[in-house]
Amino acid sequence: MSKIHNDLANCIRFLSIDAVQKANSGHPGMPMGMADVATVLFRYFLKFNPQNPNWLNRDRFVLSAGHGSMLLYSLLYLTGYKSISLNSIKKFRQLNSICAGHPEYHPKTGIETTTGPLGQGIANAVGFALAEEVLKKKVGKNLIDHKTYVLAGDGCLMEGISHEAMSLAGHLKLKNLVMLFDNNNISIDGPTSLAVSDNFKKRFESYGWDYILVDGHNENQIYRTLKRVQNAKKPTVISCKTKIGYGSPNKSGKSSSHGSPLGLDEIKLVRKALKWKYKAFEIPNKFMKEWRAIGSKGQLIEKKWNKLIKKQSKKLNLIKNNNFRNILNSEKKLAIKETKSLATRKCSELTLSALTNSNNNLIGGSADLAGSNNTKTKKHKIITPGNFEGNYIHYGVREHAMSGVMNGIALHSNFIPYGGTFLIFSDYCKPSIRLSALMQQRVIYVMTHDSIGLGEDGPTHQPIEQLSGLRSIPNLNVFRPADRIETIECWEHALKTANTPSVLSLTRQNLNPIRKKYSSNNKCSLGAYEVLRTNKKIKLTILASGSEVNLAIEASHKLAKDKIYSKVISVPCMELFDKQSKSYKNKILNETKNKSSIEAGSSDCWKKYVGENGKNFGINEFGKSAPFKEIYKYFGLTKENITNKSKNLIKN
Repeated sequence: MSKIHNDLANCIRFLSIDAVQKANSGHPGMPMGMADVATVLFRYFLKFNPQNPNWLNRDRFVLSAGHGSMLLYSLLYLTGYKSISLNSIKKFRQLNSICAGHPEYHPKTGIETTTGPLGQGIANAVGFALAEEVLKKKVGKNLIDHKTYVLAGDGCLMEGISHEAMSLAGHLKLKNLVMLFDNNNISIDGPTSLAVSDNFKKRFESYGWDYILVDGHNENQIYRTLKRVQNAKKPTVISCKTKIGYGSPNKSGKSSSHGSPLGLDEIKLVRKALKWKYKAFEIPNKFMKEWRAIGSKGQLIEKKWNKLIKKQSKKLNLIKNNNFRNILNSEKKLAIKETKSLATRKCSELTLSALTNSNNNLIGGSADLAGSNNTKTKKHKIITPGNFEGNYIHYGVREHAMSGVMNGIALHSNFIPYGGTFLIFSDYCKPSIRLSALMQQRVIYVMTHDSIGLGEDGPTHQPIEQLSGLRSIPNLNVFRPADRIETIECWEHALKTANTPSVLSLTRQNLNPIRKKYSSNNKCSLGAYEVLRTNKKIKLTILASGSEVNLAIEASHKLAKDKIYSKVISVPCMELFDKQSKSYKNKILNETKNKSSIEAGSSDCWKKYVGENGKNFGINEFGKSAPFKEIYKYFGLTKENITNKSKNLIKN
């Protein structure tokens, strides 16, 4: 290896070592081991511009092995990103430092995505690569042509999401996707042989990936391999045989260098072994100039690209030009005239049919449930292996990967991804949903068969606790519409909310329309609103969501026959309701002392509205296998039971 390469790589190593030591917390081993690979990548191949971190046609570098975050922070600082200063690195893992323990996405920083939960970055990278291919097809290869590089470790590849995502990527032939596999055979517990005996070559080739083995500390091998993959025909894994903690006399190749500081005595020995005579956090000017020169190359590349953009800006504007609001308002006017009962999954399909009738930036999909989720319309074009002209992805039975891929699609550019599965399988999606919320990404999860209303499939498929669990995630809007109008409005809000992901919880069974009058206002954006009042003076407030709003209306009418008057409040989105003014919430909740809630799921999240003395009609146990009307009766979700217990509530 050349001396300059060693010096540049050692800049990464020692910034990482010193930052971890100062924080007395972190993972020095991976940055030390992968410094050579990262140096070659950034020095010769990665297309980026630190002066404009959001340049659309940049290569994406994703650190899936997020515990090695100091590798990324070191690279960003050395190449000249304004987001990372030396002071930031000195505050590694401290409060409000951009150099968090694991990378956290921030726009215009060079941190492309939030990683930490292992394997997530792999799925994100697949999303980046997929979005790049779709965008390239829309605007042309002369404007969009870049690669996605993802650095993954042994742990990433143990996680199930890696299998799902890599299988999908191989199937679709995402040729501009390159994985740098830090194959160091060490995990926290010790050697990976404790838990893994995979034949990686066979594994990756069976997915449809190329597999290339290199010495991760050999500059020339790394260079030749990266040069080779620039013209790849399929996604590529470069298996980099590295030593974790490279350069450490006593901890190199051992788990002891994985997740804890090396210690001051060992750091002295590393400095001696690697002939690094500089103080902690000191990067000599001559090395800094070399790194900054690497960073400055991208300015010229982007400058040339900008000239092309000026001439062809109309093409690029195609993915930004949306008229969702007008389309959905027209749909509301049509829907208000419909009187037939419809499942909200069908209402969602009708909404999507209108949206996909015009050119926009929606990319749909489903985890092998397109016909059940109703996420695919006649206007959709399917994305197929090597052909990215379409706008719909068949993700297969890969719920977790689907969600992670959608995060990558959302992060890449202006695309709005949505994907469908059953609500019960939100459990498989939740780690990625949580990261959608953390990263403030507009990702839409269409989750149907949202209650015991799916009937005979039984308790394995009947969501009970899922709504409550999803509602507990910060910065996530969980919508449960009650009819077609509400479904349209929920879609509208989800589409216009740029910094918040959404879950659309939709029924399998048909529901009667609850909204009979047209309003241009989006009432669902209020989170809760009145849909029925049986008298000016009332004694009971009934809150409900989704399919149970119909049930609440039936119970309210039945109570009125006995001169017990009430109002029914539809609550399509608790999160939005909780953000309303105090006066509005008081108007909804505090008009009556007596309050009840109805939802065919866990009642935990309704207690904050009805209070200790209120009545929750819900299900706090697993469901049953039977026709859905029988199950509703079994759990007391009938107008008769609700009416009787409401009378008792008022008496008491």
